[in-house]
Amino acid sequence: MYGPLLNTIMLAFATQYQAPHIIPSAFGFTWWKNVFSQGDLLQAFFNSFLIAILATIVSMIICLPAAYAIARYEFKGRSWFLFSFLLSNAFPKIGLYTAIGIIFYKLQLMGTLTGVVLINVLNTMIFMIWIPIGAFQNVYKQQEEAARDVGAGPIRTFFKITFPSALPAIIVAAMYTFLGALDESQGTLLVGFPQIKTMATSMYGIILDQSPMVGAIFAILLIVPAILILWICYKFLGKKSILQQLFVK
Repeated sequence: MYGPLLNTIMLAFATQYQAPHIIPSAFGFTWWKNVFSQGDLLQAFFNSFLIAILATIVSMIICLPAAYAIARYEFKGRSWFLFSFLLSNAFPKIGLYTAIGIIFYKLQLMGTLTGVVLINVLNTMIFMIWIPIGAFQNVYKQQEEAARDVGAGPIRTFFKITFPSALPAIIVAAMYTFLGALDESQGTLLVGFPQIKTMATSMYGIILDQSPMVGAIFAILLIVPAILILWICYKFLGKKSILQQLFVK
């Protein structure tokens, strides 16, 4: 894991690098200036965060009620319904995105922010479903029953007892959803290009036309926000809480 990361950092600050040399022959910020001279880079950076935030919010609105229902209620086909969320991640998504693109074209969603957000929600639903399910299942029902016994209604019980207990796992799920949407490229490229450009999609075009060092620079630009988000979640939840929620049964 650390080898490719260190190599990426090395390439990002290289100005001359040719095989079979392992270490670049010259270092500098030449390619950084080249990347930041791209006219639409700032817009792509803004689009990446906007789409990731919207996809996370929409995914929470759709998936958290579903996760609660799957965790708390027994119904026919429950296991198959839960398993179906794994299917979209069981094969290369480009075929799925192509089929969705046909539907989006008929619905006039191609090249729109709405279409890109929806494709990102589809790509990240597994995080917002599976992780909160485990959290809702591990909330002590005795606490909920005690709240109901003293007069709290079902809605108040949920927001005062159930939701706070499951909140650490929901934050972890939201973190994974946000990072997954921030890094998504295939669906965004197919549905949103050329009207909607993100950092991930812009990276494709620039790398194909320029040096591999440009790809390393884009990788760092995408890694830094991810590291900051992970650090914030680590500080907010604590190491023990994160591990407990990640491996919750």
